[in-house]
Amino acid sequence: MTEEIIIAGFGGQGVLSMGKILAYSGVMQNKEVSWMPSYGPEMRGGTANVTVIISDERISSPILNAYDTAIILNQQSMDKFENTVKPGGLLIYDPNGITRHPERKDINIYSIEAAEMAGKLGLLKVFNMIVLGGFLKLKPIIGMEYIHKGLEKSLPARHHGMIPENEKAIETGKGLINAIQLLN
Repeated sequence: MTEEIIIAGFGGQGVLSMGKILAYSGVMQNKEVSWMPSYGPEMRGGTANVTVIISDERISSPILNAYDTAIILNQQSMDKFENTVKPGGLLIYDPNGITRHPERKDINIYSIEAAEMAGKLGLLKVFNMIVLGGFLKLKPIIGMEYIHKGLEKSLPARHHGMIPENEKAIETGKGLINAIQLLN
């Protein structure tokens, strides 16, 4: 099993953190992992993306041009990464702020109303964990016990009190993911 993922959005949406938690969780599950962030100099409010590869086998290169899964959190990322999903692959997006929805017919497309739900719950800081939950429902490549360990590893000790909140957000996300287009 090898899963090649791009997570992309604005700085401040937790894009890099989501990738880091996924990567640490993969390490805790004894997977081979690559985590490669990319962001503009402006950070918060600028564009950010991270490539995460999780595999049972050695990873030859962290640099990819095509992905099994794209998790898209803003329009600029949709414009840039929709066409990089491999045919038959998966695109997950939050429709908040998206003006042009995905148009590909050769991939599986899901939406997740994570921003709306995070706002309703008053938990904007766990928006990214809601999205992660939707991804893990579709591709359960990492067990929840390892996600817990990944949260412990990636969050500073002073924020470990938020781990239950993050795990609740992941479970919430699993219930929010909606199929838009499925390949037969």
